[in-house]
Amino acid sequence: MSSSPPADPGPRGVLARYRRAILDKSADDLADLYAVDAVHEFPFRFPGLPALYQGREEVRAGYRALWGASPARPEAVHEVAAHESTDPEVITVEQTVTGTVTTTGAPFEVPGLLVMRVRDGLLVHVRDYMDGLAVTGALPR
Repeated sequence: MSSSPPADPGPRGVLARYRRAILDKSADDLADLYAVDAVHEFPFRFPGLPALYQGREEVRAGYRALWGASPARPEAVHEVAAHESTDPEVITVEQTVTGTVTTTGAPFEVPGLLVMRVRDGLLVHVRDYMDGLAVTGALPR
């Protein structure tokens, strides 16, 4: 772990590192972006995900289990739009994650919207509006 601060600890910099963690399927890199007491909510529910993760370690454990069990390999995150807020801690991002299901070779595309609050270089709150039907439709049955 590096002792030097990230180049951009604001919402855009954290978003870039968040996307890298998704593409690497690294639960540790993702969780390290969160404050100890952060909240990550999933307002659009679908099987396999709780309504929220409370705290950095739940984010770590939840994504480790989710990504470890999933044959989906994310290959790109396409930004549709990023909306800066009048609140300097908040960014809202429309994006689509694309990739391949390794067990079938089928492509997948999951649109979503993130509302992220970053304080002191760490995520303190995320609302993750992910298209659950796109996720479950991409997986083998």
